[in-house]
Amino acid sequence: MMRIFLAVLVITSAIGCTSKKDDQPNSPPNIIYILADDLGYGELGVYGQEKIMTPNIDALAASGMIFMQHYSGSPVCAPSRCMLLTGLHPGHAEIRSNDEWRERGDVWDYAKAVEDPNLEGQRPLSSESFTLGEMLQSAGYRTALVGKWGLGAPNSSGIPTKNGFDFFYGYNCQRQAHQLYPRHLWKNEEKIWLQNPVVVPHQDNQLAPDADSMDLASYAQWQQQDYAPALMQKEALQFIRENRETPFFLYYASPLPHLPLQVPQPYVDRYVELFGDEMPYNGSKGYFPTRYPRATYAGMISYLDDQVGEIIAELKELGLYENTLVIFTSDNGPSYTGGVDAEFFNSAAPFSNRYGRTKGFTYEGGIRVPMIASWPSQVAVGSQTDHISAFWDVMPTLAELLELPLPRTDGISFLATLLGNTQDQKKHQHLYWEFSGYQGQQAVRMGDWKGIRKDILEGNLQLELYDLQSDPGEEKDLALEQPQIVAQIEAIMAEQHQEATIEKFRMPALGDRVIASEKP
Repeated sequence: MMRIFLAVLVITSAIGCTSKKDDQPNSPPNIIYILADDLGYGELGVYGQEKIMTPNIDALAASGMIFMQHYSGSPVCAPSRCMLLTGLHPGHAEIRSNDEWRERGDVWDYAKAVEDPNLEGQRPLSSESFTLGEMLQSAGYRTALVGKWGLGAPNSSGIPTKNGFDFFYGYNCQRQAHQLYPRHLWKNEEKIWLQNPVVVPHQDNQLAPDADSMDLASYAQWQQQDYAPALMQKEALQFIRENRETPFFLYYASPLPHLPLQVPQPYVDRYVELFGDEMPYNGSKGYFPTRYPRATYAGMISYLDDQVGEIIAELKELGLYENTLVIFTSDNGPSYTGGVDAEFFNSAAPFSNRYGRTKGFTYEGGIRVPMIASWPSQVAVGSQTDHISAFWDVMPTLAELLELPLPRTDGISFLATLLGNTQDQKKHQHLYWEFSGYQGQQAVRMGDWKGIRKDILEGNLQLELYDLQSDPGEEKDLALEQPQIVAQIEAIMAEQHQEATIEKFRMPALGDRVIASEKP
């Protein structure tokens, strides 16, 4: 299906779709960066998905450029967002893993954190951090974050309004985002109470003992009134309307399709009709039970797809569409738990869907993500690129676009690729990742070579080596056959790793100093 779709794009472009205009727009473009949460490389129609319908995102791709070799900042949420916003790769960035800042108290008590903002949120960005939002503010942009933050608790230096965003609406805390019908969200620095009772995730008491697991009515407590993604969409559209007369940057960090499996029932019904009956998910892994887990997951992605369509329609209605750069991507690969069936959807295709190869891991399925860029006045319609890029390239790209001074960054602008000037496109000699979670990992992409270390916190420094051109699934380890390539990648890992300022993210096997009581 993917080859057919791409062939259609090429033919359509050849017979009459316009490419970029030679003249630059008279005013700076509006910028909308849509970040899906845990959306796999293979979960969009344009990237080969055959079961989940994503017509609006596919249309966005047809109107612009699809990136086939784009990478997230990390295999999990918070650090990936840090790499995006700071332009630094994981060997230099401040936040290198999810960190719940446990020294504050019982942060995993969901109900307590609802009432006490001192237990909410993740470890914050420091006040010295310079973000993409701050860079765009310096260029006169109105900036907004709508969605999930995860880079600093309330009452800390890390809240969005202290890090480059004029407006914030959504979840401050990733743990609170484990309920899509939450008791509250945040608007700037104000807690907004919603019409939802507190229903605590990650509990053992799931369905009532006498409940019929095959009866949809047994799951009613997990379908409440105020659906967070719907409220976020209203705020995003309102921000666009209110700022239509000035350049704006909207960082739309949707919580979809991250667990738990929750979406309004009409979206579930649509896929029940397609998939037929299925066995319920009983919540055994800690997320909420769901009568139709596959249909619900597909419905969540379709819900996000509809939201993308609404945003594009609003831009057209306001006359902003031609001069708005829209980028759509995901923060990491697909999940492996909580009722998600990555094998059924082939979520990470063409990469492996099995545990250890998707979210949480630096294999391709965990960090290769879809990216689509549409800017009708400048980006060629129906285009595609194999340019290798990563989250830390976004800041230098926008800096070059707006002719802004570039702070320290590990990125390379891909503006030349966006505008079709491929002969001027600089290339990375390598991409580097490290991740202290999931027992500690490092990875390097060097041309078609991919080197991976895992279990670093257990003292392992042995390198796995894969040729992505012949083995995109990373199944055949060539380390013993290619000692020179292994040595090159090991040297890159040593050079690019700097000891983290936060002890939680340090890895002793790499020579980092770690106090015994603070070992990650």
